Amino acid sequence: MAELSEVRPGVRIFILFLLIVVLSLGGIIWFDYLGIVDARAMISPVYQLLGLGKRSAIASADDPNLLDKERLAKQQDSIALLQQDLDTRAAALDQKEKQLNQLGQDLNDRQAALDAQQKALSDAKKTLDDRRVNLEQNAVYLTTMAPANAIAILLKQDDQYVIDTFRIVDAQALKAGTDSVVPIWLSLMPPDRAATLQRKMAGQTGG
Repeated sequence: MAELSEVRPGVRIFILFLLIVVLSLGGIIWFDYLGIVDARAMISPVYQLLGLGKRSAIASADDPNLLDKERLAKQQDSIALLQQDLDTRAAALDQKEKQLNQLGQDLNDRQAALDAQQKALSDAKKTLDDRRVNLEQNAVYLTTMAPANAIAILLKQDDQYVIDTFRIVDAQALKAGTDSVVPIWLSLMPPDRAATLQRKMAGQTGG
């Protein structure tokens, strides 16, 4: 009975010592896992025995710059998205500018064509006006000379010039209230030339 009493306190002490060791080791492992202390080298066999891998990234949670790094990363992502949007808008603006430049070039080409056409019409009108002025002056000159002399000049001209001269002479005579000398001129011309002029005058008047 006495021997049993002596054994029991020793067993209790061993159990208590073992419990202290287990609790201490568990506390060290837990603090190391949380990153509070670094006891990896000392208790690595225990980690392997318990099947624990490498320390998780929770240790980095104590980094004082962690929030700043995360904020900076978000800002960089926002800047990247903004830059991408700006690049897209810039490309769209470049395309629009090319279209506007092409449209401007087309308008300039059309304006140049219109200006050239207007100039051609103005030149043609000026030519006609100058020709009419010359015809009117020549008509006055011809009507003031002897009919034979006037016929000698007219026979050297082409049919259209003679026809235009006849018409201006008729118009001037009508405006002045006098008789036209055109019938006299026709009577002094060779019959075939007079017939040709009368036929063309009739045809132009009928058209």
